[in-house]
Amino acid sequence: MTKDYVVGIDIGGQSAKIGIVNRKGEILAQKSISTKMSDSEEFILLLCNTIRELSKAFGLENINGVGVGAPSSNYYTGDMVNATNVEWGRGKTVHIAAEISKKLDGLKVTVTNDANAAALGEKMYGVAKQIDNYIYITLGTGVGSGIVIDGKLLYGSDGFAGELGHTCAIKGGRDCGCGRKGCLETYVSASGVARTAKEMISNSGSTSLLSSVYQMKNEITSKDVYDAAEQGDLLALEIFKYTGRVMGEKFADFIPFSAPEAIILFGGLSKAHKYFMADLLKAMNENVVFLWKDKVKVLLSSLKESDAAILGASALAW
Repeated sequence: MTKDYVVGIDIGGQSAKIGIVNRKGEILAQKSISTKMSDSEEFILLLCNTIRELSKAFGLENINGVGVGAPSSNYYTGDMVNATNVEWGRGKTVHIAAEISKKLDGLKVTVTNDANAAALGEKMYGVAKQIDNYIYITLGTGVGSGIVIDGKLLYGSDGFAGELGHTCAIKGGRDCGCGRKGCLETYVSASGVARTAKEMISNSGSTSLLSSVYQMKNEITSKDVYDAAEQGDLLALEIFKYTGRVMGEKFADFIPFSAPEAIILFGGLSKAHKYFMADLLKAMNENVVFLWKDKVKVLLSSLKESDAAILGASALAW
């Protein structure tokens, strides 16, 4: 019997997005639930109840399978392993594929890294349709990545290949949730931009719109930095220029590994590209091996942020 639908799930640090997808790649129904809880069993129960609710109009018996994009997830084992940006996944192994399958009457569940899922979605529906070699960088709560070589995702021997957010950007730099220091994620994620803002505000000694926001709220977010940049705040603009330089220097290190045609940026922080892209490209081409100087494109995802990982994850389930 041909089954016409699959479930695609994107699990992030703040929320999980669930969608019912047909063979045309259309998301027919979707819902978002919070991931801000401490117990994995509680989350998986809520997730499965949501899937059942969304599936009522289509029939669970007509669902071919479930694809899950989740941080620190292993395609081979179906497990989430020390997902540092998800409270209920931090410091432990969650058998997420097996647990979802058990609660959904034995449906087949396939899991991959959330960034890998988004990279698949871009290949199927976005700017990477005609590109077989690219690196996909997700700039969200953390920094994820998916590496596509000759049209296929790179998983490596253990399923964890492509954790480029946890390569060292600044030797001996900021503490990272993974236990290392100076990881790229601590500089060019949403939280990394906020950390840069706090450091620059403390060190600048001058007044600015951004420093006023920090004094008023006693906190700062990447959105605050973006909003200040939109109003021409010089400190906010410098924060994004610095972020772009760090990205570009690391991209120069990534390129010799797989000789990509393009590096594709996805996620909330990529919306600020007009403030960091020029510095990114300059730093990348100044530091890359001469073989690739001015040859590798940096592109922006053409997919809706809410849809890309759902569609990519759903592709795992056919």
